[in-house]
Amino acid sequence: MHLPRALAAFNRRVTNPIQRRWAGRIPGHAIIEHTGRKSGRVYRTPVLCVERSGGFAFLVGYGLESDWVRNLLAADGGVVIHRGRRYEVRNVRLVPMPAGRELLPRWLQRITKLAREGNVLTVSIAD
Repeated sequence: MHLPRALAAFNRRVTNPIQRRWAGRIPGHAIIEHTGRKSGRVYRTPVLCVERSGGFAFLVGYGLESDWVRNLLAADGGVVIHRGRRYEVRNVRLVPMPAGRELLPRWLQRITKLAREGNVLTVSIAD
């Protein structure tokens, strides 16, 4: 399931700054802190978040070109801020659809059922 890159650009400039105010505190959302591959700068990206035993899963809605996805994969980790807590994460893995769909809650599985493509990104909480 890939949403248009133009929507991603709009969200980066308009929606994300607003969502960063609350996404790290409410259920179903998180903020991913990731370090730029080239710049070394720390970025904070709000995302939909699914809690899993020992980690988290995230639907990759804008494709593998998304900086947060590429940065987490390159560093094999980052930080997830979820429900007011910070988690160091590692073991970043992409799980392509349809197998990735099984990692999502039922309501999100239904939404992504029409998608033939797409990925779910999983991370483990670091010890």
